[in-house]
Amino acid sequence: MGKFSTYEDRNRIEQQCDYEARGLPVTIYDFLSGTAAKHPQRPAISFQLLSGPRAPCTTLTWQDLLERVTETANLFRSLGVGPTDTIAYLLPNSIETPVVLLAGATAGIVNPINPLLDAQQIAGILRETRAKVLVTLRSFPKADVAQKAAEAVALAPDVTHVIEVDLNRHLRGIKRWIVPLIRPKVKTRHHAKVLNFEAAASGCNHTRLDFDDPKQDRIAAYFHTGGTTGTPKVAQHKYSGMIYNGWLGGTLLFDEADVLMCPLPMFHVFAAYPVLMSCIASGAHVVMPTPAGYRGDGVFDNFWKLIERWQATFLITVPTAIAALMQRPVNADVSSLKTAISGSAPLPIELYNRFKAATGVEIAEGYGLTEATCLVSCNPVDGVKKVGSVGVPLPYTHVRILNHSDSGQIHECGVDEVGEICVANPGVFPGSTYTEVDKNHKLFAEDRYLRTGDLGRVDADGYLWITGRAKDLIIRGGHNIDPAEIEEGLLSHPAVSFVGAIGQPDAFAGELPCAYVELVDGATVSAEELMAHAKAHIHERAAIPKHIEILPELPKTAVGKIFKPDLRKLAITRVFDMALEGTGAHVTGVHEDKKRGLVAHIRRNGADEAEVRTRLGQFTCAWDWPTDADQ
Repeated sequence: MGKFSTYEDRNRIEQQCDYEARGLPVTIYDFLSGTAAKHPQRPAISFQLLSGPRAPCTTLTWQDLLERVTETANLFRSLGVGPTDTIAYLLPNSIETPVVLLAGATAGIVNPINPLLDAQQIAGILRETRAKVLVTLRSFPKADVAQKAAEAVALAPDVTHVIEVDLNRHLRGIKRWIVPLIRPKVKTRHHAKVLNFEAAASGCNHTRLDFDDPKQDRIAAYFHTGGTTGTPKVAQHKYSGMIYNGWLGGTLLFDEADVLMCPLPMFHVFAAYPVLMSCIASGAHVVMPTPAGYRGDGVFDNFWKLIERWQATFLITVPTAIAALMQRPVNADVSSLKTAISGSAPLPIELYNRFKAATGVEIAEGYGLTEATCLVSCNPVDGVKKVGSVGVPLPYTHVRILNHSDSGQIHECGVDEVGEICVANPGVFPGSTYTEVDKNHKLFAEDRYLRTGDLGRVDADGYLWITGRAKDLIIRGGHNIDPAEIEEGLLSHPAVSFVGAIGQPDAFAGELPCAYVELVDGATVSAEELMAHAKAHIHERAAIPKHIEILPELPKTAVGKIFKPDLRKLAITRVFDMALEGTGAHVTGVHEDKKRGLVAHIRRNGADEAEVRTRLGQFTCAWDWPTDADQ
């Protein structure tokens, strides 16, 4: 592994040679074959259907994984899939999920879909990617994936085959006999042929591919972003970007002795690339507890015992999961843990401190995005972690902070000057990030640097800080929510004239959606009635606002556009004052700071300083207080 402790280490790795000269495999199948040849009998992937520390598990060695991927890729090709055709999967985590991901990228273009989306949205993605094959769950108790899949395929005419994975094979004893008796019935209105995954794949050649695997780069995956308004945008990923993410992990972080505990979903880039591809690059072992990961029954309660069971060295996590874990005592030996890697949303400093105090382990926060295949930056695991920053740009990743004028002029920002984060690296696909051509317009600076829509700055040590979002997304526990979905739902009420939906600070989810409403002149309606209307008219449960407030008039710009920074200030004041209740302290105002974004000013009024720090340290929002002389 290359040492990665400082910005200079990053530069040293880059200066060894050009990235293209590193001689990495070109295709995913070659990438996997090399690892299987090097570590054939080492464990690659383990899966527990149930969360108990002694629950049955299924493990594949690297040789097993290669054989499963080989037969599954051969199955896909036998169904008429070519290298430019799409194999979608609508699956929770299971031993089969990474197999389908890798085999789909080998036989054609793999398209993971979030099973939490509704059937209409799933159908929209299937149509957008023109998927020929859908791999999904066979009907299973307490899961509605099979039902959603059947409904979606009926609305996606290009799907010719549905292949069903039966989770029942991972059960033992009497439970395995009970499931067929209580399996929910699914109404099928589509005309696709339905196959059993295990039977169909095991009937195919597992020793070699029955088709050519040309040693050339190509689009091999479609990952959708967000998913709360109509059809989500679909990003295109090439072999080169997927393997670059793996090379980073295998070079900077992991080796074959490492065990990664990954309760994140394999339909998300974080698990698919920085985790799975890094394991292929290094020979490390990834463990997936329960199909629902962190959401699985008993996962949080058993979590520390699972770390001990698997002797996990790395924990892959997000801030919401860390917050939930900190509500449980560390009731097992977690001394095997080297570090935790957190992404998807900003990490509150209080959570970082509590986690370190409870486990002795530091959290390295990183930054990535679907549009860049994933990784952009990370706090050095062996070096200085600046809590609140997203670390140092990774080797061969170049970050520029740019401001674009309406006339198209580009201003390069200096040290600590806030602008739009723009990224170039082997995971960025210039000009072709999205499947829809018009979505790529104005997406690149100088035809090379991806405009992320995130606002940030780079400090004097080269660390990247995210200060806000130009694109206004609400990020709830790492899940992107487009405020337009909320606004459209509330605007359908006849009494509503204007709506501004934003993310309000939340100690658990990072942000929760909230909405501010201006009524039609003369109209009367209560916030409770508007909340009932929102629940009926907003498709996705995660997008339903947690707070609706009616204002006499919403703040607007000179051209009549709702001015959301003022709404965010209102939300920060309200949430922080609630958090400070009983301490005597309160918010006196919220102001824009060029380096820190919106900052709440707190008047202490004799409140205990440590108590205020503890309560507000749960939030990622910045705050400070005047000196005692000013109070």
